[in-house]
Amino acid sequence: MEIAGRELPEGSWWDWEVIVWDGGQLRLAAGHDLAYHHGLELVFVAPVFVSCPPGFQDPVFRAPTAGETARLVRELGETPPLVVAFEADAGGREPATCLVAAERLDIVPGFVRRQPRAGAEAAPDARDWPGPPLPTD
Repeated sequence: MEIAGRELPEGSWWDWEVIVWDGGQLRLAAGHDLAYHHGLELVFVAPVFVSCPPGFQDPVFRAPTAGETARLVRELGETPPLVVAFEADAGGREPATCLVAAERLDIVPGFVRRQPRAGAEAAPDARDWPGPPLPTD
């Protein structure tokens, strides 16, 4: 899979989710199932335009069309250094067309354990057991 002329590392990058979106970055997490962990992050540094759903599956990255680039120039007053376009399954009847413009893109591979969402109860694990381990005989 290629994005903005760069190859993504090998992996099952099917499930995608926005994990950080502020003035400094748009950070997308990707993996085969985002419930417990993810294995890839795309960090769009200094995003100036973002049009994408908070979660999506199976994106197909491509170069922006002339119309999409013209739209960005009209809205921003100049051509951004980096523009990424893609179609993805966002749960609707048709794929969603997405567009991101930013200063640069960082591709960050590596295993990242997911934190429970605010207000959600984490599943208990061995560290939560109140006493010594139970015998297994």
